[in-house]
Amino acid sequence: MKIRRILYSTRFERAFVTMDKKDKELIVERERIFRENCFDSRLKTHKLKGRLKNYWSFSITHSFRIMFEFLDDGVAVFIDVGDLSIYK
Repeated sequence: MKIRRILYSTRFERAFVTMDKKDKELIVERERIFRENCFDSRLKTHKLKGRLKNYWSFSITHSFRIMFEFLDDGVAVFIDVGDLSIYK
């Protein structure tokens, strides 16, 4: 599925600003892939469970993720970015 629009939560924006340049570059690259095909196998996109069941996540690196939510067809909101602690 192609993503036409991505919104960014305040939490995501605060986390992104504090990251180093290398991490920001990785995130921008993964976002480009996400926009083209949010289920691209390189992203390992998956639905979350339990109290986070309304959210999805995809991988930036082995332990670095973006948590997001689908709003409408082609629209997503990036909720948070970081290591596995974003799920707490």
